Amino acid sequence: MRKILVLEDDENIRLGLCHILKVNGYEPAAAGRLAEARALYAGCSLCLLDVMLPDGSGVDFCREIRKSSDVPVIFLTCVDDSTRIAGALDVGGDDYVIKPFDTTVLLARIKAALRRCGAEELPEDLDLTAIERELAEYFRMNKNRILTREQILAKLWDSRGEYVNDNTLSVRINRLRAKLEKAGNGRIVTVKGVGYKWEER
Repeated sequence: MRKILVLEDDENIRLGLCHILKVNGYEPAAAGRLAEARALYAGCSLCLLDVMLPDGSGVDFCREIRKSSDVPVIFLTCVDDSTRIAGALDVGGDDYVIKPFDTTVLLARIKAALRRCGAEELPEDLDLTAIERELAEYFRMNKNRILTREQILAKLWDSRGEYVNDNTLSVRINRLRAKLEKAGNGRIVTVKGVGYKWEER
């Protein structure tokens, strides 16, 4: 199940978004403030960000995200202003939705963003363990970007709350690589002395 960050300070809208996502097969991670969003962000496959928040801006948060991830970002805004929308997209946003929004349109935008970023669900018949699936999704969300071992270890620690050491990581990546190669679902390439990156087939 794809985990989606919902950063929205209006409680009614936030609850409504979470309900929409749940009934359509997504797992919402709800936050009303930037501080909460930063704690929930790890492990999310897509971010829905309100632009104006009590403790900052969704645009600034997107800028933070883009320093380390290509995870899809869709802005939710009540301001239909081309200059502000362009500015939000310039910092790395993938799309925007004007509030009040149509549920069908929002879901279509989410699916399109996941598809463009190579973050669609991996086939269930790949028979991946939970941590292997999480690793694969992290690589796919950052396709063609080199991820260091330190970044990968930190990601697993943040999202799962369990310790994974360097040797264990090597074993897990090798097992995942073998399963992906057999299924033809992309591949994990070793960048000697630096880390790994995902390449589409």
